[in-house]
Amino acid sequence: MKPRHLPKAQTSRKMTDTMPLPYLPNTEADRAAMLREIGVDSVDELFTDIPQSFRNGRFDLPAPLSELELKRELGQLADLNANLNDYACFLGAGSYRHFIPSTVGHIIGRSEFYTAYTPYQAEVSQGTLQSVYEFQSLICQLTGMEVSNAGMYDGSTSAAEAALMACAITNRSKVAVLSTVNPAYREVLDTYCRGKNLRLVTLELDSSDLPNDCACLIVQQPNYFGYFEGMETHVQKAHDAGALVIAIVDPISLGMFRPPGDYGVDIAVAEGQPLGVPMSFGGPYLGIFACRKEYVRRMPGRIVGKTVDVDGNAGYVMTLVTREQYIRRERATSNICTSESLMALAAAVYLAALGKRGLRHVAELCYHKAHYAARAIGKLKGYSLVFPQPFFKEFAVRCPLPPSEINHALFKKKIIGGLDISDLGENTMLFCVTEMNTRQDIDRLVKTLGAL
Repeated sequence: MKPRHLPKAQTSRKMTDTMPLPYLPNTEADRAAMLREIGVDSVDELFTDIPQSFRNGRFDLPAPLSELELKRELGQLADLNANLNDYACFLGAGSYRHFIPSTVGHIIGRSEFYTAYTPYQAEVSQGTLQSVYEFQSLICQLTGMEVSNAGMYDGSTSAAEAALMACAITNRSKVAVLSTVNPAYREVLDTYCRGKNLRLVTLELDSSDLPNDCACLIVQQPNYFGYFEGMETHVQKAHDAGALVIAIVDPISLGMFRPPGDYGVDIAVAEGQPLGVPMSFGGPYLGIFACRKEYVRRMPGRIVGKTVDVDGNAGYVMTLVTREQYIRRERATSNICTSESLMALAAAVYLAALGKRGLRHVAELCYHKAHYAARAIGKLKGYSLVFPQPFFKEFAVRCPLPPSEINHALFKKKIIGGLDISDLGENTMLFCVTEMNTRQDIDRLVKTLGAL
């Protein structure tokens, strides 16, 4: 008996586990009807204005697969990666594995947020605008700064945009960055500065003076090597030279350590990925950007504000937009073309779900677990901690073997090891420990390192 719900054209197809399933519902009859409606005889006729030599090029592609087959193949490719559910991960240096409450995925997966675009019309974008406003409010509370924008691409481009903003404020063309700042961030800074004909200078941590013609001093707290620096000294040095201070911070660390607003920085930026955003092979991420109120009109991106309508009901609007799309190009502070609003919503949900106590608890777990791991590794023969300064969740270790050999051995034990930072010194690694690492994970790491 023929199945009644299938078209006649499909009833004679041999049923196998690789039966092709169409991606699009249009049949040949549907296509023919559409062609008749627009008055052409074939699809090729639609492209007659394009020379034949440029049409229907031959591509060296494999045969098409059904959706079922394709999902199976992609799953097999995904299985070639190290699954963080099966591997203990001690790699950080800018992208971190933190626990994400299930409520984050539930909220950002709702269609009204997941498919939202730029809120050009406030009257039909209140949900998106309010979510951005709440994000900005939470970032100001977290950083101790007075104003925050709606989120940027990632931490590195936030730092670069902050440098451009400082140059515009001070009318200077030199940017100073400490050598203890993440080298990936310094590369992005260099790209932005060269594009604007600005000069980027890298200073050592113990540099006594800042050149008087610098627009800003960029520092990281905790720094790339994981330990804390004397921020008051940096702030005083920069302000004495008439420069602004840009602090790159770890948002999780602010759950238990002083926020940048407390020690007088002018602009605070961060990678927001630790706040409810998966590692995802490097993106999409979230750039956090906050500053003092006096600089608000120089801030890149957009700012959402809260107001009331004629009936006194609360409403949300784009209060300030300094992008060239909205104002004269020569007056635009930046050409950043979007905000990471969906990731900003994830961060807002994460912070709201944890609250002050929850964020502090996460920070404390990171701190204590990292120090437990550091003490245990430091006792191993041939291993030693590089820096004596206080640290948060990352620490540098001098090892008896090249990091590549160590990581290869760790990987065999289903452990993703630390980052090779041998530029700092021979056989040096940067390890990261978060609340996701159990005591058993840490003990297994230490045991494996000791066996080497």
